Amino acid sequence: MEQERQEENQKLTKKISPYKIIYPIIIGLAVVSYMLYKEFDPKAFDMITFTWNTVFWLFVAVLCMAIRDFGYIIRIKILSGGKLNWIQSIRIIFLWEFTSAVTPSAIGGTSLAILFVHKEGIGVGKSSAMVMATSFLDELYFIIMFPLILLFVNHQALWEMPDTTKAVADGLILVAVIGYSVKLAYLLVLSYGLFKNPRGLKWLIMKLFRWRILRKWRHDANEAGTDIIRNSHELRSMPFSFWLKTFGATFFSWTARYWVVNAILVAFWFGRYDWAQHFLIFARQLVMWIMMLVSPTPGGSGFAEFVFSKYLGEFLPSAGVAIAMAILWRLISYYPYLFIGAFIVPKWIARSFGKTSKKTKTNN
Repeated sequence: MEQERQEENQKLTKKISPYKIIYPIIIGLAVVSYMLYKEFDPKAFDMITFTWNTVFWLFVAVLCMAIRDFGYIIRIKILSGGKLNWIQSIRIIFLWEFTSAVTPSAIGGTSLAILFVHKEGIGVGKSSAMVMATSFLDELYFIIMFPLILLFVNHQALWEMPDTTKAVADGLILVAVIGYSVKLAYLLVLSYGLFKNPRGLKWLIMKLFRWRILRKWRHDANEAGTDIIRNSHELRSMPFSFWLKTFGATFFSWTARYWVVNAILVAFWFGRYDWAQHFLIFARQLVMWIMMLVSPTPGGSGFAEFVFSKYLGEFLPSAGVAIAMAILWRLISYYPYLFIGAFIVPKWIARSFGKTSKKTKTNN
């Protein structure tokens, strides 16, 4: 038993090692350094003024991220049926965010999220259902918001990038379309499995994993199919008020995150943007996040800064300033999770897998 615990500890430590914060930092700095080298213009920075208004709106940007995290914390508490206290919910969210920050955007932190929830005393079946529900709610937000953006925002204004070559612009649009298609396909399959025909989805999964190229993961696929069947019964029994509350928390979390850039821009150029421009900036951030889905780098490092400078550059005085704002944006919305995670991960591993760790539930 002791040996099994040590092996489990070592595997987990390798996956969420605090040392993994080095990779996204190096990638992000490398890309930003190159862009600054190509686009740096000292005179452009003369347009940046730092006042008490700047301090206030930068505080608002940080507050938006805090609201985003608070929404996630409330959601995980609701999904647990009140079994998680505030400290446990906060710990799970920051562990989850750290995992998302050190893994490619397409993978995210959900692969270990079930373990994070389970180690806080929630049964394996319930933990799996909670994580699957969060995934469903997050994807539902994007699937609903993207068509609304297209409906209310001028298409040409949404996609045009004046200082970007047509090839780059077309490439980013294609990435957004691919990202949305992946999200839509995932949500449709997940919805079908959870709410309509879980056994049929498991049958389809097992059929797919008969292919030689996928056969070695057939056992894991079988477990995933079983989880879908088990979770379906629990989630389908939830009342409408449950989904209304959890989606409400999801909506406020993601929306607050997208207002971060608006607050940053107001901090340095107060009064420069009207409401139409603010809504367009918000809309472009949602599209940016869909683009980042296909990024192969940890947390979208490098790719996020590049997309920001190209896709939001027209709202800033110059390309060099756009890169500087991209760095500030990531300092507020991304890097804190790396350092918070690096601090809490070792303590959580010692607490959850150490000799004195409390016995967690294994029942559903």
